[in-house]
Amino acid sequence: MRAVLASHGQLKDIETDKPSPGPHDLLVQVNAVSVNPVDTKVLARAKDTGDDKILGFDAVGTVVDMGAEVKGFTAGDRVWYAGDVTRPGSNAEYQCVDARIASIAPQSLNDAEAAALPLTSLTAWELLFDRMHCPAVYDDRVILVIGGAGGVGSILIQLAKKLTKATVVATASRDESKAWVKNLGADYVIDHSEPLSAGLAAAGLADVTDVVSLTHTEVHFDDVMQIIRPQGRFALIDDPATPLDISAMKQKSLSLHWEFMFTRTMFKTEDMRRQGEILAQVASLIDDGQLRTSLSKTLSPINAETLTEAHQLVLSQHMTGKVVVSR
Repeated sequence: MRAVLASHGQLKDIETDKPSPGPHDLLVQVNAVSVNPVDTKVLARAKDTGDDKILGFDAVGTVVDMGAEVKGFTAGDRVWYAGDVTRPGSNAEYQCVDARIASIAPQSLNDAEAAALPLTSLTAWELLFDRMHCPAVYDDRVILVIGGAGGVGSILIQLAKKLTKATVVATASRDESKAWVKNLGADYVIDHSEPLSAGLAAAGLADVTDVVSLTHTEVHFDDVMQIIRPQGRFALIDDPATPLDISAMKQKSLSLHWEFMFTRTMFKTEDMRRQGEILAQVASLIDDGQLRTSLSKTLSPINAETLTEAHQLVLSQHMTGKVVVSR
């Protein structure tokens, strides 16, 4: 089968054996994939380590075979998933994925529109509901989303507005990205190229109860410590370039939550099946018209040249939403 290999910091086209599904696996013919920051980070590490790996996590495709222990799927099903960082990825003609972390893809989206969403939807859902325990009932929560125009921010804003009663403040710096997050439902938009405290004050808000930092956490951390309410919650997904002095969190009794979407699959946790369930819920919300895709650019076909272009778009940090590569 055709695949794209990450080798020594470069992507190259290869021919390799078609995988065979294990007991819990679906064998999927891949139709569309998304490129995430994690792809670019793994590729960069491969330059130093020399490890060869088929990258790709988000995918939409068609089930062509399955293992003996799989239940709830049949050949021909159109599925979506965010994959497993410990296994070969979706940048290939065929991929094996554990059925417990997949679900039927939303019927109302095409392959490219759907492929933009699995990893970011899982990350956003786990942040809001598994890590920060954001309630669906009314409370006085004010959630600040730093980097709201990116892939995770684009779906997190929607989930927070549709499934909770929280006030959502998103940060963005360009006119295009400000309009994007406002259109997704953010109640307020502030500029993260300026002090967050000033932007918050200009919006008429005294503080926030929750902060979700999706990028450049080390740049904003000191400012966040000033604007977050006592007994608030601080969550992040990135890898700060410099250490954070979390002792600043003590006086306010703040809680710290670090979300890594691959934890459940990496450690084969007892609740690993929860990721498939979350994707099924997200698909239902999409088909009900409550959530929309975060797709902003589609490239084709799935090969080394096109995926390299997609990686460069992600690395530019000027993307709103997601870039997808389709077959």
